[in-house]
Formats: sequence, C-alpha cells, structure tokens
Amino acid sequence: MRIEIRWHGRGGQGAVTASEIVAAAAILEGKNALAFPEFGAERRGAPVRAYTRITDESEMARTPIVSPNIVVILDPSLITPSYVEGLKENGCVVANAPEDPKDLAEKLKLKEGLGLRVATVDATSIALKWLRVPIVNTAILGSLIKATGIVKLDTVTNLVKERFPGRIGEANASAVKDAYESTKVEDLE
Repeated sequence: MRIEIRWHGRGGQGAVTASEIVAAAAILEGKNALAFPEFGAERRGAPVRAYTRITDESEMARTPIVSPNIVVILDPSLITPSYVEGLKENGCVVANAPEDPKDLAEKLKLKEGLGLRVATVDATSIALKWLRVPIVNTAILGSLIKATGIVKLDTVTNLVKERFPGRIGEANASAVKDAYESTKVEDLE
C-alpha cells in the first residue's frame, strides 16, 4: 500500500498542520507515514504545498509528490486545473468549495472514466462557525476522512484535541466532525 497526498493552501490556513495530523493518525493506526511542507515565500497568504505519504514500507522519499492519489485544496482561489495535475487514476480530489462535486469536477476539467472521486465541503463556513476564523485545516480533515477513509475519524479528533488543548481543541474537533457530516462525495462515471 502506498498513498500519496498533495495539499494546496495558502499560508495561515493550516495545510502543513493538516498533513502532519494525517501522518500522525496513520502512524497511530499502525502504518508508516511522513509529512513535510514545501514553502515559497514564507508569508501569510502565499501559496503553500504540503505532502503526506502513507505506506507499509519502512523507507520513504522526502521528495515532492508529483503524481498523488489524493489532492486536497484548502483555498477556493486555488481551484484550477493546474492544481490537480498528475492526479492518478482512481484518485480523489477534496476541496474547500461550497458547490456540488460534479460542478467542481467540471471546473477542474476532470475526465470521467478514470475512477476519480470528488468531495466538496464549505470548510470556510465550518471554520468560521466553530473557530471564528477562516483557518480551514481541521474542517478539511473531516472532509478527507469522509471521502477516503484513509484514517479513522476518532483517531483524528483525538489528535486534534492533543495538538490544540482545551476549548480550542474541542472547537477544532467539532469542525472535523461537522465537515465529515457535511461533505458531498461523487464518483465520476
């Protein structure tokens, strides 16, 4: 088994933290995992990429993922075909987008017949509801879990509570669960 996730966001949205939480959850569930960022200009709002590799193998490359199984887009302004380049057959796109998955697939120019799955969630609204700030990383985690089942929901919510103790952790865990329940998933035929 080898699953590679490429995360696209903007500085301050938590893409790097989300990639780390997924890797930590995979490790807790007995898999090998690695998460690492790729930064350009390190400033709030600048495009950020992060990567997560989950595998049964003990050694993993720390190189950018060019052909991911999963692409996660945290910022709606990044929803363009260039951000899903290299997506493998039977892959999945998870996006912070209020629209229907079929509409998102059209916007991204995803082809039918490749076994692709598309998931959408209004992560910004969920983050504002629970956190009162547009930091969407924990909401997008709930959507990723719903779309892929890559790790367990309980594992992630427990890790989120550990990473952000107290009321902030509870609010973030609520954002994960709310997004999980609100995510729309569509398999392209």
